[in-house]
Amino acid sequence: MAYKLWYWPSLQGRGEFVRLALEGAEIAYEDCARGVGEEGLLADLNDRTGRTPFAPPYLELDGLVIAQVANILLYLGERHSIAPSTMADRLWLNQLQLTIADLVAEVHNVHHPVAMMDYYNDQKPEAARAAKQFREERLPKFLGHFEDAAQANPGDWLIDHKWGYADTSLFQIVEGLRYMFPQRMKTLEPEYPNLIRIHDQVAELPGIKAYLKSDRRIAFNTDGIFRHYPELDAA
Repeated sequence: MAYKLWYWPSLQGRGEFVRLALEGAEIAYEDCARGVGEEGLLADLNDRTGRTPFAPPYLELDGLVIAQVANILLYLGERHSIAPSTMADRLWLNQLQLTIADLVAEVHNVHHPVAMMDYYNDQKPEAARAAKQFREERLPKFLGHFEDAAQANPGDWLIDHKWGYADTSLFQIVEGLRYMFPQRMKTLEPEYPNLIRIHDQVAELPGIKAYLKSDRRIAFNTDGIFRHYPELDAA
């Protein structure tokens, strides 16, 4: 039975971190909102009772519903062998995924630093200030941490010699930041060779390679988390 993934049908967003793990491991799933639209997604979310998700993405299988990206990936990792076998390594991978979630939140706050529900055009001066601080201070700190994590493992991936869900998540981080800040990333990338190496290895995984060429991969756009506004970028 295929998993049911519920996420907004017109953007990558946080759901893409789940999609990439599923696609990389070639796990069958239905991207439900692609069929029923945003209204169908909201109806499904609002009709749920009891232990309900706060927001998409959430994953459903045989009555089990799991929300929050790191939580979903923790489950998929253990069930489909895209996470290490020891508890210490699983916790380390989950820790990295939670740090990725912190970065994603900060990325979103760059273009919505005042109010999440207001338009970017209503907070452009504040966004310019937030973007400068993020580019110069926060982004190198996050990327340096992921570089250190990659360098700490003697194998080709974050853990051992096999890719895991955090590797596909780092791929998405690099892809998103290249779209959002092409000038800044061109300057920074040479400082993080192991992070870029993992990105490139993920791109060559058969399941990922096929996914990136398919219409299932939504293009980055200015409705998602990673948004390209030229005025917010600089080398």
